[in-house]
Amino acid sequence: MHAFLVRLHLFLLRLEDDEGQATTEYALVLLGAALVALLVIAWATGGGGAGKVGRLFDKVIDAVIDKL
Repeated sequence: MHAFLVRLHLFLLRLEDDEGQATTEYALVLLGAALVALLVIAWATGGGGAGKVGRLFDKVIDAVIDKL
């Protein structure tokens, strides 16, 4: 019975470690997504990006108006 309880305890400890790892991975994915968003915002608001975004927006609006 004692060996079973020891194995059960070790199993539960591994489950806790896996949950912590999933939380860490989730946090890293969120940080990566935030970094990509910041890079896109920096590109779109600076230099040549602003003009490209404006032209893309104009093309989308023109395409929508043409379909009406």
